[in-house]
Amino acid sequence: MESEFVSINGNEFFVRLWGDASKPKLMLLHGFPEYGGAWEELAAYLCDDFYCIAPDLRGFGQSYKPRGVENYRMSLVVQDVIGLMAHYSPDEPIHLLAHDWGAAAAYVVASAVPNMISKLIILNGVHPIPFQAELAKGEAQAKASQYINWLRREDSADLLAADDFEKLINLLRQDMDSAWFDDRKAALYKTEWEREYCLEAMINWYKASPLKVPSLGQVLSDEDMVVIDAQKMRVAMPHLIIWGENDTALLVESRNGIFDLADDVRIVELEAADHWLHHQQSQKIAAEIRSFI
Repeated sequence: MESEFVSINGNEFFVRLWGDASKPKLMLLHGFPEYGGAWEELAAYLCDDFYCIAPDLRGFGQSYKPRGVENYRMSLVVQDVIGLMAHYSPDEPIHLLAHDWGAAAAYVVASAVPNMISKLIILNGVHPIPFQAELAKGEAQAKASQYINWLRREDSADLLAADDFEKLINLLRQDMDSAWFDDRKAALYKTEWEREYCLEAMINWYKASPLKVPSLGQVLSDEDMVVIDAQKMRVAMPHLIIWGENDTALLVESRNGIFDLADDVRIVELEAADHWLHHQQSQKIAAEIRSFI
C-alpha cells in the first residue's frame, strides 16, 4: 500500500492506494465509523486486477475536517468525491465501490455524474429514497435507526469518546459479528478517532442529513419527509449490490424499491455476513466484484 495527500477543491484529502496505476481504477468509499484503511482486507484481494483508491472522506481519518455541521451536507461530500474521481481518472470512467455512508454518497454521485462511473458496487448501503420510505413507517428500520437520533445529540461525541471509546465500539458491534475487530483493528481505529475534531466531524454527517428518523410507532407524513426527485436519483450504469443478510443496522426492507430506481441492478446476498461484510468475507466479495466488472 502507498498513501498520499491530494488537494481537491482546495481541501486536503488522505488517500490510500493499492495496486498498479495502469490497471482499471476502483474507488472505495468507506462509511461510519471507519476510514480509508477499512478496505485493507478487500483491497488485498482486488489489487492484482484493479488500482484501488481509498480516500478518507471529509471529516474522517486524516482528511479535511471543517468545523460546523453545515460543512457536512451531502452536496459538499459529493463535490469531494467527484473531484477525487476526476483527479485519479481524468480521462475515463471509474468503477465506484461503497459501503454505509459511502454508499449514500455514491448513489448521489452516480445520479449526478453518470458519465464518470463505469460500474457501481454497493456493500450494505442504501439509496436514500427507499431508505426514507422505510424509516417513515416507524417500524423495524426505524427501530434499528434510533441510534441516528442519539448521535444527533449535543453531547454524543463526548459520550462516544468516554472510557476508551466504549460506546462507539459497542455501536460498531451492535449485535453483529465483530470477530474481525480484534485488538490490532481496535488500536488502528482508535488512532483515527483520537485525531483532533474527528468524532465531532464524523457525527456531523448524521446531523447534516435531512433524513428523518421517527420514534418507534410513529409514522412520517409526506410533509415530514425530504422530497427527493426519483428521476434525478436514478442509477443508469450497471449496478451490483452485495448484501450481508445479518445486518442489524440496515435491514433488507431498506432497499425495497431499488429495482424501480436503477436501470440494471443485480443483488447478491451473503449468508453468515452482516453490515461488516467487507471484513468478514473479503475473498468472496472480491470474486463477485471481479465477475461483475
